[in-house]
Amino acid sequence: MLPRAAFWDMDGTLINSEPIWHEAELWFAEQYGGDWSEEMGWKITGTPVPQVAQMMIDRGTKLGVEELTEGIIDFVAKREMEHMPWIPGVLDVVSALHEAGVPNVLVTASPRAMAESAIAQAPAGVFDTYVCAEDVKEKKPDPAPYLAAAAKLGIEGDRIRECVALEDSAVGLESAVRAGATTIALTGYIHSDNPPSKNGPQFACVETWDGVTPKLLGDFVRQRLEK
Repeated sequence: MLPRAAFWDMDGTLINSEPIWHEAELWFAEQYGGDWSEEMGWKITGTPVPQVAQMMIDRGTKLGVEELTEGIIDFVAKREMEHMPWIPGVLDVVSALHEAGVPNVLVTASPRAMAESAIAQAPAGVFDTYVCAEDVKEKKPDPAPYLAAAAKLGIEGDRIRECVALEDSAVGLESAVRAGATTIALTGYIHSDNPPSKNGPQFACVETWDGVTPKLLGDFVRQRLEK
């Protein structure tokens, strides 16, 4: 058995971008004031950028939410255009799923330009479609992003249980679980002061992408359906 589809979070799951986001936050705090630290950034990993911007403003950064949000996104986007920091082994998994006929969908709270940049720098054709910040009103941990991903593939109702969702953050895992997908947590690669618990809401965990195959992901789905 293979998954019906694979839904991929981007930051921290496909790419090691979290350090760049936190570098951007620190740069704006240094330039425009505010009590902010790298540790604070790691504690809110996975939080949508406008919410991060509001937190920074609440702690003294002298910019508006929209201006700070756009500034942080532009900072990260420029870095990623120079070099997309793929997590080791992840493109092998994405490519193997594609070759096995399993659709890959990028599901991210990042804006469209950043989602399209990641897809453009991946092997050609491995992603079938994507859901980004502009596509859904409600963000993770709401289930809306993953439900939108399923809808793009015509997957309705309980059939989303036959799909795997691959995530690294607590808010992302909650979103995917609430949507009904068979949710897999990446627990061993990304540094975080608030990592996903191995006893969290996800169905299963993997430490790294090494050894992860379409068959293994399909086995997770089968095991869940048999419960």
